[in-house]
Amino acid sequence: MKTLTISDETYEKIKGQIKEDTKKIEIKNIDGDVIYTSSKPTLKEAVEEAVGCKANLYGADLYKADLSEANLSEANLSKANLYGADLCGANLSKANLYGADLYGVNLSGANLSGANLSKAELCRANLRGANLSRAELCRAKFYGQGGEQKLTKKQVPEFLEALGFEII
Repeated sequence: MKTLTISDETYEKIKGQIKEDTKKIEIKNIDGDVIYTSSKPTLKEAVEEAVGCKANLYGADLYKADLSEANLSEANLSKANLYGADLCGANLSKANLYGADLYGVNLSGANLSGANLSKAELCRANLRGANLSRAELCRAKFYGQGGEQKLTKKQVPEFLEALGFEII
């Protein structure tokens, strides 16, 4: 290896021409195709950025991702489209999923403790077809502000169906 010594003036002239190699985080779908690229330092921040940019995270591979306390809500008129995503074993504790589209998502073994899965009335987070087997749902909020609104008798069957129960 050889060392080259240059003056401060020359260094300043060429410094702007050198491209810094920043690490990119790629969010891929289940097939391995890149669906979003971010220069954020963590996967959680990259996913939040993608949601904020209204990126389509359809079928995203977020297996065992740490998304604890992530904000994936309808803020700024966007909402997370995680339709068909793999969140198996993911940490979504205290995540804000208010109004998110979680249709057909694999949440098997995911930690959803304290997560906000609510939205007013019938427009709440879409969990139809989601796999919630072995998911931790302790203190998860499904309805109403703070998850404290009581369900009406009419809402109970739809709520149980959204959690994967078959009502016969």
